[in-house]
Amino acid sequence: MGKPHRLTERRQAIIAALQEAGQLSVAELSKRFDVTDVTIRADLQALSEQGLVQRVRGGAMATAALPELSYDVRQQLNAAQKSRIGRMAASLIHNGDAIVIDASTTAQAIAPHLGRLAELTVITNSLKVAMALLAYPQINVLMPGVCLRRESISLVGSIDDSGIADIHIRIGFFGARGFTLAEGLTDVNLDEVRTKRALVERCKQVVGVIDARKWGQVATATFAPLDEIDILITDSDAPHDMVEDVRDRGVEVIVV
Repeated sequence: MGKPHRLTERRQAIIAALQEAGQLSVAELSKRFDVTDVTIRADLQALSEQGLVQRVRGGAMATAALPELSYDVRQQLNAAQKSRIGRMAASLIHNGDAIVIDASTTAQAIAPHLGRLAELTVITNSLKVAMALLAYPQINVLMPGVCLRRESISLVGSIDDSGIADIHIRIGFFGARGFTLAEGLTDVNLDEVRTKRALVERCKQVVGVIDARKWGQVATATFAPLDEIDILITDSDAPHDMVEDVRDRGVEVIVV
C-alpha cells in the first residue's frame, strides 16, 4: 500500500515544483526526487495524459490549469513566506475578538501565534486549525460546516447559523489559489468556495493571506471580489506593479 501512496505524493510534488519553477528538465527532476530518469519520464507522461503538466523536449512545464494538490504538499510550498504572513496576520487580532480562519495552509500559519490572546473566539472550517488550538483553553473554537472534505482537511457545505448567527465577527483570514484585480480571491473546489463565501459575508473585515505565487492566477470561482477585501498580506516576491494597482483601488497591502 505504501508504494502507490509514495507515487501519488511524488507526482503531486512534481506538479508543485513545475508550478513554482515554470519548467524543469528530466535531469533536474530526477536529482530533486532521487529517482531515475526513466521513473521521471513515466511520471511526466502520466501527468501529461491527465493535462496536469505539459511535456517539452527534455522535461516538462507547468500548465495554465491549477490542479488541487494534497494538503501536505501545499503546506510545504513557500513555508517560510507563509510563516511570516501568519505572524503578521496574528498581529491584527486582539483580545476578545471573534475571527474566522479558513482551511488554507497559509491561514493555518496564523494559529501558532494565537496563544498570547485571551477570550478569543475562532470560527474555522479547518480541522488542522482546530487541532492546533486545542493547546489554548482560553480560545473558543466553533466549526461550521456539515461535510468532511479530505483534500483540504476541512468541513464544507451549508453554514450552520445556529452557532454563529449572534456572533460579531470582526475579522476573517482567507487563503486562495489565485488573486487578480478582476476576479479577486479565487479557489478551485466549489464546495470550498461556497463555504468561504458564506464566511466572508459574516466578517466585518476581510483579509486575504496569499503568498507571491497566487498573484495573477485565476482558479475556478471567486469567493471574495476585490471590493470585499480590506487587506492583503503577502510576501516580498509579490509583483510590485500589481501590488501598487491593488493599493490604488483602496485595498491595504502588507508585504512581509
